[in-house]
Amino acid sequence: MISHEEYKKALKQFHKLSDRHILAAETDMSSYDIQKVVKLSDKIRKAGNELVGLMRKNYDHLMRTKRYRKLLKLYGSTEDKKKRKHFAGQLNEMQKQYDVTWDFCRKSMIFIGKKYNVDAVFALTKAEDIWRGMEKCLYGNGNILHFSKYGDLPCIRAKQMNRGIRIFVKDNKLQFKLGRTVFGIKINDRFQTDEVNAILNYLAEPEIMNNKAVQTLMDEAYCIDTYRPCYATLVPKMIRGKYRVYLHLTIEGKAKPKYDRFGSPRHKYGKGMIGADIGTQTVAYTSDTEVGLKNLSERGNSIQTSERKERLLYRAMDRSRRATNPQNYNDDGTVKKGRKTWRYSNHYKKLKSKHSELCRINAINRQLAINEDANHLRSLGDVFITEPKNAGRLMRRAKETTVNSKGKFNRKKRFGKSIKNRCPSGFQTAVEQKFKASGGIYIEVSNDYRASQYDHTVDDYIKKRLSDRMYKLQDGTEVQRDWYSSFLLYCYDYRTKDIDKNKCISEFDKCYSKEKALIEWIKVNEIKVLNSGIKIA
Repeated sequence: MISHEEYKKALKQFHKLSDRHILAAETDMSSYDIQKVVKLSDKIRKAGNELVGLMRKNYDHLMRTKRYRKLLKLYGSTEDKKKRKHFAGQLNEMQKQYDVTWDFCRKSMIFIGKKYNVDAVFALTKAEDIWRGMEKCLYGNGNILHFSKYGDLPCIRAKQMNRGIRIFVKDNKLQFKLGRTVFGIKINDRFQTDEVNAILNYLAEPEIMNNKAVQTLMDEAYCIDTYRPCYATLVPKMIRGKYRVYLHLTIEGKAKPKYDRFGSPRHKYGKGMIGADIGTQTVAYTSDTEVGLKNLSERGNSIQTSERKERLLYRAMDRSRRATNPQNYNDDGTVKKGRKTWRYSNHYKKLKSKHSELCRINAINRQLAINEDANHLRSLGDVFITEPKNAGRLMRRAKETTVNSKGKFNRKKRFGKSIKNRCPSGFQTAVEQKFKASGGIYIEVSNDYRASQYDHTVDDYIKKRLSDRMYKLQDGTEVQRDWYSSFLLYCYDYRTKDIDKNKCISEFDKCYSKEKALIEWIKVNEIKVLNSGIKIA
C-alpha cells in the first residue's frame, strides 16, 4: 500500500501524462442566456485588449533599449553554454525591470478583470493566452501582440472543473452551471452519446477509476482512458445572423471510436508506407495500393466558386468603403497615414455580413475536407513520409525587384492566396496528429533528401525548373512532377534515411502504370488539378 502523499503525486503525474481530447456540442441555452454569454465574452475581449495595450507598451520600451538588443545578439551568436546562461540571466533581469513578465501580466489582469466585472478565473485564463503571445514575441518568431476587434467573441474558459463553468450530473444527464445559468448540451449522434456515457460512468465512481489509473501507471507504466471531464469552454459564434453557443469539453483519455449507421467502424486503419508530396495547392501520394493527385481542402467543385464569390464580395466592400470615405484616401488610391474616422453605409454592412458568413462556411468546408483526406491517407497505410513544412517560408515576400518582358514590375507577393485557400500546413499538421494518435508513424525527411530533383534511371540529381510540371526522365519516361516526388518519398530507406534506389527500380513500373491510369481518369472526368500540368481538352 502506498501512502496518501505518494498516491496524490502519482495521480498528478497520471493527469500530466495522459492523453486529452475535446468533445464539441451545442448548448441548449435560451436566447436570453445566450445574450448573457455574448455579453460576458465581449467583456473578456475588452479586458484582454486593455492588458494587451499595457504589455505592448512595456515590450516596446524594452525593445527600444540598446542594451537589450545587444544582449539578444550576443545570446544568439554565442555557442558556449555558460556564456548563454549568463546572457539569459541578464535578459531576464531586464524583462523584470521593464515589467515584461508573467507575474506582472497576471497581477495587472486582477485589477482589469475587476474593472470589467469579469470572474477571476476567466480573467486569469485570458491573461494566460495573452502571455503565451508575449512569449512568442520574446522567444519565438512573433513580432507584436494583436488586439481583438469589435465583433470578435473570445471563448469563455476556466481550466478547473469546479470553478467558472461547473460540471455536475442531474437525472443521469450532464449539466453545466455558469453563474446562475444552468444548461445542458444537445446530443445528436452515436459518438457524442458514447462520450457522454463514458463521462457519466467516471463521475459515478471517480475514486475507483482514479485508483485503477494510478495502479496501472505504477505497475505497467501505461495510461488508461478514464474519461474524466477536465474543464469546459463556452464558444459563442455568429451563424446566419444569430448567436449560438457551443461547449467544448476537455476529456482525459483518447476519443471513443466512431461508427457508421450499420455499426461498422467509420475509419479503417491500413498497413504500409505512404509517400506524399504536399504542395501549396495540391497533394500527391503513393502507397502500396493506390496513387493519388488532388487539390487540397476541396470537397467537390463548389469550393472554387465559393472562393471567387468571397473575392468579389470583398472587392464590392472595398468600393463601398472608398465611396463613403473619400477623405481617407490619397489621389493614387492609397490610404492616408494617421488617425482616420470611417463611416459605413447600410449597403456595406449587408455586404460585410454576407462576406463573414461565406468565409465561415468556406473555413468549415476546408476543415472537413482536410479531415476527410487525412482519414483516407490513414486507411492506405501506417507510415507517412513527407518533406518538412515550408508554407511559412513560401509566404514571405520576394526581396529582389524584378521586371517582366513587358517592362512592368513583378509582384513581390508569393503564394499567400493559395496558402490561405488551401491550408497546406494545416493539412500536414492534421495528418501528423492523425497518424500519431492512431498508432502510426509520421516521418519528415531531411532537407537534403531532394525528392523533386532525383532521377532514379541515372541515379543522379538533375536540377529542374519550377514550371516543369510534366517532364521526362533520362530514359524518356514522362512523369507528373508532384507524383514522382511522392514516389521517391515512398521509396524511403529507414537505415540510411535516404532514397532506396533498389526499391525505386523494382516498384517503378507498377506505380507508374497506376499514375498513367490516374491521369487518364482526371482527363476523362475533366477534373482541374491546380498547377499539375495536366491539360483537359
